[in-house]
Amino acid sequence: MTAALKFISRFAIKKPPSLDTQNNQANEKAQIILATVQQIPFGQVSTYGQIARAAGLPGYARYVGSCLKNSPANTPWHRVINQQGKISFAAASEQYQQQKQRLESEGVAFHNDRINLKRYLWCP
Repeated sequence: MTAALKFISRFAIKKPPSLDTQNNQANEKAQIILATVQQIPFGQVSTYGQIARAAGLPGYARYVGSCLKNSPANTPWHRVINQQGKISFAAASEQYQQQKQRLESEGVAFHNDRINLKRYLWCP
């Protein structure tokens, strides 16, 4: 290869990863997140951001929510809340009531629709 070709090849547009590769990477990230959520102990909660950081994906808090939305039935999704100590669903929604009921059945107390993170927060 000539010097000119070497120089040009350094700036050539690289082929993007295939869709299969992207799907595999996304699936791998989702599996890591779900495995982290599985570790949250009964009667404790964690935040979306903490789960992302514990999974080695800082800045992926919203992605954690997406993974939980499509998670298997045995995933303790109800133990993941926002950083203010609140359930992220709208208070009048069925999902909100279901999450609150599950947490209360595990002994997690609410005060003004908030969970005391100093008391119930699980830090991996």
